[in-house]
Amino acid sequence: QVQLVESGGGLVQPGGSLRLSCAASVKVFSFYAMGWHRQAPGKQRELVGRISGGGTTNYSDSVKGRFTISRDNAKNMVYLQMNSLKPDDTAVYYCKAEVPGRDYWGQGTQVTVSS
Repeated sequence: QVQLVESGGGLVQPGGSLRLSCAASVKVFSFYAMGWHRQAPGKQRELVGRISGGGTTNYSDSVKGRFTISRDNAKNMVYLQMNSLKPDDTAVYYCKAEVPGRDYWGQGTQVTVSS
């Protein structure tokens, strides 16, 4: 059983920053790629970025250069540092664990970018 718990969401002004965290209860955490996704009201869930077990990252074009994903395998944690936030970044952000055979999702954390 894999459980993921996101935290760190909230209300931030345009241009501001937030850091999301995802705590994973999974054995051999370092083996698995982890992803961050988001879903805005009325839109489909989309990939924000992902990080491999070895730390290789990739990002969607919409966040490249503004968002950074990192992980601490010793703590079973993955992070999403979000800078230069825009109103279009408003969404529920989800953490995903890519375990062979299936994906696991957290419950999500709301990020609202508004003045």
